[in-house]
Amino acid sequence: MSEAVLREPPPLLGCPALFPELHARLIDALASLDEAGWERRTSAGEWRVRDVAAHLLDGDLRKLSFHRDGRTPPMPQTPIGDYADLVRHLNQLNRDWVEAAGRPSPRVLLDLLRWSGAHVSAFVAALDPMADALFPVAWAGEERSLVWMDTAREYTERWHHQQQIRAAAGAPLLEERRFLRPLIHMSVRALPRTYAAVEAPEGACVTLDVTGDAGGTWTLRREGGRWILYEGRAPAGVAVTMDERFAWRLFFKAVPDAERRAGLSWTGQTALAEPMSAALAVMA
Repeated sequence: MSEAVLREPPPLLGCPALFPELHARLIDALASLDEAGWERRTSAGEWRVRDVAAHLLDGDLRKLSFHRDGRTPPMPQTPIGDYADLVRHLNQLNRDWVEAAGRPSPRVLLDLLRWSGAHVSAFVAALDPMADALFPVAWAGEERSLVWMDTAREYTERWHHQQQIRAAAGAPLLEERRFLRPLIHMSVRALPRTYAAVEAPEGACVTLDVTGDAGGTWTLRREGGRWILYEGRAPAGVAVTMDERFAWRLFFKAVPDAERRAGLSWTGQTALAEPMSAALAVMA
């Protein structure tokens, strides 16, 4: 296969510039809500709008405390031996925070978010994107990540939780190309981990086409017993297609399990295409 066909995905260096607008849009959406709006249920399980907002505040405070200020994260209550342990630990941290955050009023949460979001935006803009990140992006299967990768992950976290708030509040979703393109181009980096347990012959390829202005084409190729992600189209193999709006919903658990497969179309072996329906760019 020609090296000109497939290439390593480039770093996503533009995400810090999106933080201020993303933050401003969040504040506008929350500020428009009345008391009942803050109590609306979202697609995030049992969480209400106020719970998702509190979770975003927690993410800001962790970013500033651990990454900016060098505070050592608290030790987990039980040892973390694998990915499932890490997910359980993070889920417990999230539950504990949201439970405690039921005490502040919406006004207090909004004031705190105004402060924290502005400081996070300034912090990520000043970072060296090619330095080592404090934590690896585990859902991408990384054991070491660079800052640009972690910042892009932070961007997707803030974007998709704001989508949950906006959907619950009946506000317009953030699906403009400038928001959606980096989100999708980051999310596809979950695919090697998605396919980690899928066996295939050396050189086997699975190409993903995400259609729409924010989309692109990527190929997973089996090399040395693992799957490697490239940009570009393989000349042969399995080809999977999905729309950009379905893609973000797939990666961020906004599609019911029964409908995840229905949003895909493909040519080639079903056994290599179907795992794409399990792709998640979140810790789950």
